[in-house]
Amino acid sequence: MVLPNILITGTPGVGKTTLGKELASRSGLKYINVGDVAREGALYSGYDEEYDCPISDEEKVVDELENHMTEGGVTVDYHGCDFFPEWWFHAVFVLRTDNSILYKRLETRGYNEKKLRDNIKCEICQVLYEEAMLSYREDIVHQLPSNTPEELEENISQILGWIEQWVKDHNL
Repeated sequence: MVLPNILITGTPGVGKTTLGKELASRSGLKYINVGDVAREGALYSGYDEEYDCPISDEEKVVDELENHMTEGGVTVDYHGCDFFPEWWFHAVFVLRTDNSILYKRLETRGYNEKKLRDNIKCEICQVLYEEAMLSYREDIVHQLPSNTPEELEENISQILGWIEQWVKDHNL
């Protein structure tokens, strides 16, 4: 059976990992957190002192994920999307969170003031949504609210419905 590849993206703190893990658990799709892959494989090109975090080597990340993506049936979780090959994904879900909720989530993570401000600004300016719209066909990019546990459940149900329909359409 052919299964779709899905990208879950959005500003840090919007709930990508929570949604991705739960979706994988309920759908049977494989879950890949790109940050974890980069960390486990030391796929870095440097370190950003200002944001206090490593810089992923995007080429190495793509090389590392290539076989998984070719097989299909993968949910990818990452806060960027413009460096992945367009053909990898059948759907891109961009999570969006209210700024006051996002601020509290990022503050809880211990982000420094600049990193906190810049991520909130990214969310306000819809940077990840714009990136997704420029990187993928418009018809596969979807925005989902990610503020409450109820919205999490609604998002999971919506994506599971999408997967079910995709599988029917592609496994005739």
